[in-house]
Amino acid sequence: MKTKAAVLYEYGKPLVVEEIELEGPKEKEVLVNYKVAGVCHSDLSIIKGSLPFPPLPAILGHEATGIIREVGPGVTKVKPGDHVLMMWSPICGQCCNCLRGLFMFCEKKFPLRNGTLIDGTHRLKKGNKNLSLLSGVGAFSEFNVVSELSLIPIEPETTFDVALFGCAYMTGIGAVLNKARVKPGDAVAIIGIGGVGLNVIQGANLAGASKIIAIDILDKKLEAAIQFGATHVINAKKDDPIKRVMDITGGFGVDYAFEVIGKPETALMAYNLISIGGSLIIIGIPDSKAQITVSLFNFPIFEKNILGCNYGSGDMRKGLKMLIELYKGGRIKLEEIITKRYRLQEINEAFRDLEEGKNLRGVIMHQ
Repeated sequence: MKTKAAVLYEYGKPLVVEEIELEGPKEKEVLVNYKVAGVCHSDLSIIKGSLPFPPLPAILGHEATGIIREVGPGVTKVKPGDHVLMMWSPICGQCCNCLRGLFMFCEKKFPLRNGTLIDGTHRLKKGNKNLSLLSGVGAFSEFNVVSELSLIPIEPETTFDVALFGCAYMTGIGAVLNKARVKPGDAVAIIGIGGVGLNVIQGANLAGASKIIAIDILDKKLEAAIQFGATHVINAKKDDPIKRVMDITGGFGVDYAFEVIGKPETALMAYNLISIGGSLIIIGIPDSKAQITVSLFNFPIFEKNILGCNYGSGDMRKGLKMLIELYKGGRIKLEEIITKRYRLQEINEAFRDLEEGKNLRGVIMHQ
């Protein structure tokens, strides 16, 4: 069949919206008609070349919801007409990493790094050239074929906007609840108030944090941080974040600092915000060669910690269902994070707006 998609042919260049060929689903695969796709900073990093995968040319997009249109042999999880939410990391539940609780490193995920599906083959073509897809999802295509291990069914009445739960929400809220395990009364700081940062704030509220300090350089993002539950905000262009955090916490620092940008300078800043026994949680995806230098003395003497967090560090199947229930119960915000909606042909504008900091979150609306 034919589908319209946004194709990345060259790093640093605009996506090309065009018609491509899509082969139908094979064993344990489904054909999805995407409805909403999130415009995430990870996709922008790939476009700019700082994350050099999947192989080009490629269809990006990893936050998505849609409707199942066709199922391949052996599919038991869904049927045509079902509404689904995508996970950018499949879960088999049986491999060594899944059995260790490291669901974000399921062995079924590894072939996806090459831009293929789990079986190592492609379904997308332009002429005689294979097109890669990002994380087994490829949401910047109106239709795509994915593994049934990469989705969870959702109720038909659930808004397709929960596409954002598939990355920004699971990553941000999961970092607080699963990796940091913030406790009631703890103090936290968040550096970088985008889609993920706002959800770290929401997660800290759910956990009962007493001080939630948002740090950014854009006042409108800090205003949004207050709307999402921050107790304090710091504009790092106007104030020294370390001094301000120490003032707010009585000189102790925070129990947890979340770095959501992926830059050495902000990671080091976040590390300098934590108290004795505190932890830095690195969520932002840095350049593969990025490094920071910290004193080893602080680890055994002051028990300061540095933790990495990938995709919320939990079981995404349970986590995404939990997020939907929290949203239905009015305990987390969703509509307030979507600044602008775009059609697929406007996708380059969506990424320009993201890079310029105009949006909290933009989404692509498919037909």
